[in-house]
Amino acid sequence: MEKANDSSEYGFILVGFSDRPKLELILFNVNLTLYSVAVLGNTTIILVSILDPQLHTPMYFFLANLSFLDLCFSTSCIPQMLVNLWGPDKTISYAGCAVQLFSFLSVGGIECILLAVMAYDRYVAVCKPLHYMSIMHPQLCLQLVAVAWGSGLVNAIVMSPLTMTLSRCGKRHINHFLCEMPALIKMACVDVHAVEMLAFTFAILIVLLPLFLILVSYGYIAAAVMRIKSAAGQRKAFNTCSSHLTVVTLFYGSIIYMYMQPGNSSSQDKGKFLTLFYNLVTPMLNPLIYTLRNKEVKGALKKTFGRQQEARER
Repeated sequence: MEKANDSSEYGFILVGFSDRPKLELILFNVNLTLYSVAVLGNTTIILVSILDPQLHTPMYFFLANLSFLDLCFSTSCIPQMLVNLWGPDKTISYAGCAVQLFSFLSVGGIECILLAVMAYDRYVAVCKPLHYMSIMHPQLCLQLVAVAWGSGLVNAIVMSPLTMTLSRCGKRHINHFLCEMPALIKMACVDVHAVEMLAFTFAILIVLLPLFLILVSYGYIAAAVMRIKSAAGQRKAFNTCSSHLTVVTLFYGSIIYMYMQPGNSSSQDKGKFLTLFYNLVTPMLNPLIYTLRNKEVKGALKKTFGRQQEARER
């Protein structure tokens, strides 16, 4: 069959903010700095969770997975974005776009479900503290993470080929920084109703259902906290959940706000900045949120770096 577009041969052009060169230079410097911080922070969380035996608990197992996903999330699009922001070449190959879309869909889906898993972990920690270790045993933790990874990968395996093979009638310009599914579907010159309905179904299962489960978990947590009579006990329970709740608010808040925007040019620019937010700012903030609010992580960091210092002095 003759192809109606040349995107598979020539690739795509990521428009981004190419009409504003000065803004591109600012974004390049800001994104490079934030990406470096995100890589350093998430790598540190992963290493500390592995190296410190005291952090070999379900919570930090999930946190290490979250940090790994944040690394993948940012790395799937930020390096290409930096290349495009730096110079006049805004192109991305068809294969590069396909890999970026697959990574974006899979990692994004996995993270949504993992956040729901972490909410359940916090529910057990607050509402059933005496049975925490018996409920959140290693086998269950592995199964929950496997479900998250499997669901995200299924989403990407189904939606990526369907999106990439849509006929675009020669259109190559993507009005975005990256190969995002809504932008690619919008370029199609054929009926995309079936693809949009399938994407909507996956969105319910992978985005809205985990969000509902998170809200239910925190509803039970709030009820349990209200039954605690001492202020110290309430504060301790709140501190147990505050980091995760902050991360959920940042991640889901930016996604929901972005996809509720109308389709005019002003909202499209907002959408680009929001995409940057949950692809770069959120992964950069997550390690800071868990480090600054968590005595165990701060203690593990001091121990790890203290050992390195002692080794150097010897």
